[in-house]
Amino acid sequence: MTRLTLAVLAAGFVLAGAAFAQDVSQSAPPGADDSRYTFHRVGDNFVRLDGRTGYVSVCGREASGWACRTVPDERAALEETIGRLQGDNAALKKELLAKGMALPSGVKPDPPATKESGKDKPADNPSVKVPSDAEMERVLGFIEKVWRRLVEMMVDLQRDMQRKG
Repeated sequence: MTRLTLAVLAAGFVLAGAAFAQDVSQSAPPGADDSRYTFHRVGDNFVRLDGRTGYVSVCGREASGWACRTVPDERAALEETIGRLQGDNAALKKELLAKGMALPSGVKPDPPATKESGKDKPADNPSVKVPSDAEMERVLGFIEKVWRRLVEMMVDLQRDMQRKG
């Protein structure tokens, strides 16, 4: 039973890999694929989802004909607003402190920027270890061994199926 389960799993991996390879090899240039865009009716307009880029547009009839306008990305707008508000907040704190006024209760002044605080950034202190050539060879050998076993199981499964059929 275990061998059959492994064979079924192996067949699933092979079929998934083949489907992925076929999907990658059949990628069409922009405009050649009819399923790139998905349209949904909303009132008198349509919402268009671009399957490749993920952009959303609202399409509708205008005086000059049909037109689609890209909907702004809410996450980018939100992050922009947060950044602007943080800058405004820091400027207001500095202005209050410069005029000798106390900050509202519960509000602390921003800590001064120092060179040492920059050392804590991951970009300044990368912890990614690049594998050595020997480690890469070991990993590639393992993958090759697994692949060969998978192929053997598929051949055995095919032989078993031909004997029974």
